[in-house]
Amino acid sequence: MKTFNEQTIFEISSSGRKGYSLPKTEVPQVNPDEVIPKAFLRKTKAKLPEVSEFDVVRHFTRLSQWNFSIDTAFYPLGSCTMKYNPRINEEVARFPGFALSHPYQDEKTMQGSLQLMHELQNYLCEISGMDFCTLQPAAGAHGEFTGLLMIRSYHESRGNPRTKVIIPDSAHGTNPASAAICGYQVVTVKTGKDGIVVPEELAPLLDNEVACLMLTNPSTIGLFEKNIQKIADLLHSKGALLYCDGANMNALMGVARPGDMGVDCMHYNLHKTFTTPHGGGGPGAGPVVVKKILEPFLPVPVIVKEGDTYRLETNCPQSIGRVRAFFGNFGMFVRAYTYIRELGPDGIRKTCEMAVLNANYLRALLKDHLTLAYEADSLHEAIFTDKFLKDYSTGKVTKDGRPIPLKTLDIAKRLIDYGFHPPTVYFPLIVSGSLMIEPTETENKQTLDAFAETVKKILAEAKTTPTLLTEAPHTTPVRRLDEVKAVREPKLRA
Repeated sequence: MKTFNEQTIFEISSSGRKGYSLPKTEVPQVNPDEVIPKAFLRKTKAKLPEVSEFDVVRHFTRLSQWNFSIDTAFYPLGSCTMKYNPRINEEVARFPGFALSHPYQDEKTMQGSLQLMHELQNYLCEISGMDFCTLQPAAGAHGEFTGLLMIRSYHESRGNPRTKVIIPDSAHGTNPASAAICGYQVVTVKTGKDGIVVPEELAPLLDNEVACLMLTNPSTIGLFEKNIQKIADLLHSKGALLYCDGANMNALMGVARPGDMGVDCMHYNLHKTFTTPHGGGGPGAGPVVVKKILEPFLPVPVIVKEGDTYRLETNCPQSIGRVRAFFGNFGMFVRAYTYIRELGPDGIRKTCEMAVLNANYLRALLKDHLTLAYEADSLHEAIFTDKFLKDYSTGKVTKDGRPIPLKTLDIAKRLIDYGFHPPTVYFPLIVSGSLMIEPTETENKQTLDAFAETVKKILAEAKTTPTLLTEAPHTTPVRRLDEVKAVREPKLRA
């Protein structure tokens, strides 16, 4: 069924066909131009598909079977942390008191929702070792933006807004983008040979114009930044702050707290760490937690508890203002809150331990077949380089007779034929031909064993029949696409 050549719903449309029936209305019928200004009326009839209910059900069911999801198979995207979304989260998010609430309601009628958000903020502060929290940002990058605005306001309140943000070369691409959007000059600090930031490399870059360092810990290459305390001390000695990209808190929660390491500001990705839905452009949530020095600059409204009552405070003179309509993506807060309450402190720690164990188990299974990027023990993900591929040829040669080696992409595409989503490839850029594998705590040993055995089988195929890789995938509705062209020349209209 996955190879079915599905037409668009407009192509299966047939004039006069419909999949609904409506009762006769008791409201007198009027012409549209009697109630709607003519300037807003269509001049031509909307070209909507005319299909039966059965057509609609079959069409979208088939399309769903084309889709790869965490509910169907192993999804080991490194950095993106594609973990299972527990169904209890979805059930609680559909409670009528949550699902049917509206942000324009009077505060007195939404006490339960305000309480949930207030308690979730406290949990996120406790897990991170921070003092205050805002839930408003709609994604991790939005959280970075919000955190940097608070840092800018903090420095402005001290008489110097500062002009620079230092970012390691291993950072998420959103880090320099967020800094640039906030008007900062981005200064890059190179990581050392072992993949972590070296204080001696950072020190010469620090001056009175540095607002902060944006550090991901654990890093984008799956390593713990063991010099973080020295780095924090260096920054603070110059009046700068330490921002932590908390995308990888899956590997720390319940075991270590960034706030105890000298971090001043950090964002979470609720989809990565606390199992809210991920992908499709949203909805997302990127709460920001801060130390007390940044509390005056939190976005409004701020949720305040007075006795047993919760209210929204907007009279905050130093606030950076609103960064999101209303309070943020409330449905995601319900799901994350449910997950935290379901696990409790012991479960949060166990989740972290299993995420790290799974990554290192896969690392051990594959290290003799692929090439490790770094020798240090991994945390939440295992990263390999493409150096091992020098021994695997496509069977073709260059003009001067040199064999053309297989690429990381060939391995990734062939995995699709075996029912596995490819890991993240070619990121971060500092790792040549990177293959970044993150199993999360979700997967069991049998799944990890099967994945590792499949990788080994693909490498055996590469020796004997390289076209199985270079022409993969073979089982999908469409074959290998020109991904560069798709990015540079997107086709957005039929």
